[in-house]
Amino acid sequence: MALEPSGGESGGGGLTAYIVHHLTHNVVYVAGQKFHFDSWMVALLLGLLGSFLLWTQARKATAGVPGKAQAFVEIVVEFVDSQVKDTFHGDRRFIAPLALTIFVWVFFMNAMDLLPLDLPAGVVTAVAGEEAAHHTYLRWVPTADVNTTFAMSITVFFLIIFYSIKAKGGWGFTKELFTAPFHAHGTFAKIVLAGPNLFLNLVEYLSKPVSLGMRLFGNMYAGELVFMLIAGLFMSWITFPFGLVANSVWAIFHILIILLQAFIFMVLTVVYLAMAHEHH
Repeated sequence: MALEPSGGESGGGGLTAYIVHHLTHNVVYVAGQKFHFDSWMVALLLGLLGSFLLWTQARKATAGVPGKAQAFVEIVVEFVDSQVKDTFHGDRRFIAPLALTIFVWVFFMNAMDLLPLDLPAGVVTAVAGEEAAHHTYLRWVPTADVNTTFAMSITVFFLIIFYSIKAKGGWGFTKELFTAPFHAHGTFAKIVLAGPNLFLNLVEYLSKPVSLGMRLFGNMYAGELVFMLIAGLFMSWITFPFGLVANSVWAIFHILIILLQAFIFMVLTVVYLAMAHEHH
């Protein structure tokens, strides 16, 4: 989210300007195209942090009584592995680590929404002043950026295609596009149904990354916007205690959304890959 002067309203524009400022990305141009540097940077740092935490616990793992951190990591790993085992009935050596990576990474990115809304503003204001904070932008919830969620869902889409071809072969995959779900026995009937079959299969394949990306983005964007509305509506010192209570209540409820969305993205990824791996 964007850096906002600790005084609250952006340039005296009221609540609307406050929200618009917080919804503005830190944009850089790469080859003439806009690139959301803040989403990329935060997502990268959180991915490295998650990898580092899991790696350190794996290195310290012992056969004896585990510590609290190791026990927690083992619970998460076993939980994810059990979900994969129940859903994917093939070789899980790649799928299980993938599911764990998705769950931990998406959870970390979602959890950024629980940090105070104007924390970056306070830091920049203290270091460089309010004017610098007013012109500095940082949205630090990567999953509230549709570019991030669609980047992940499109990656899953390519994995779906890969596993479909791996399980059915190139010819089998192509043949299935034209012969399912409406099966025909005569040559004429196969030709007639080829178009509708191709259309339905394309809709099925393309709907998967769209639903994955939009579901995660929509939930996290809405949650981020609610935090902004609460902060904007209760920004005076008189209403601050009420805003603190409202934000706390929403944050407690939002924890469930953060966990649930990470779980849903992970499970749907595994389900889609399992469907692609199965022969029709």
